[in-house]
Amino acid sequence: MTKGRLEAFSDGVLAIIITIMVLELKVPEGSSWTSLKPLIPRVLAYIFSFIYVGIYWNNHHHLFQAVKKVNGSILWANLHLLFWLSLMPIATEWIGTTHFAKNPVAAYGICLIMAAVAYTILEHVIVRCEGESSMLKEAIHSKFKEYISIIFYVLGIAVSFFYPYIAIGFYYIVALIWLIPDRRIEKSLKEN
Repeated sequence: MTKGRLEAFSDGVLAIIITIMVLELKVPEGSSWTSLKPLIPRVLAYIFSFIYVGIYWNNHHHLFQAVKKVNGSILWANLHLLFWLSLMPIATEWIGTTHFAKNPVAAYGICLIMAAVAYTILEHVIVRCEGESSMLKEAIHSKFKEYISIIFYVLGIAVSFFYPYIAIGFYYIVALIWLIPDRRIEKSLKEN
């Protein structure tokens, strides 16, 4: 089975996720600059989530550059990732409309950590399909970024019940860590 359909479907789902998030932003009531003030938390939540979805899109693209074939397990693992990412519009709207309240920030963190876990499962399933000598296995032998991300997500979720803005800071750090597409895969692609 070729990977083209999986990539096209994933690209479409991610585009729809971003579209849904932007459609949740409503036009301000008035025409003055002060009428924008109530929208600031929602716009910030949208920007933050847009960056996260963009990070997943970039890394998903790089991941599948190293993949030669897909099977049913990879398709299901990819759907699992897309499921958690599809919850981003809800989590984004919730943190934006509640001005980053503790429970919504915790729920947002749960979406983030579950998407990270799903992405790691997808990597594992791909390696299992392609074998231990695959290009992807060689590229992702170090899991430092994945592990540090999980730690920051857990810290963010735990802290969110007391200091939601600090929790957002933890999530922001993870976004910064992943902002540059996974260089391990790029390096491996250049070598092969």
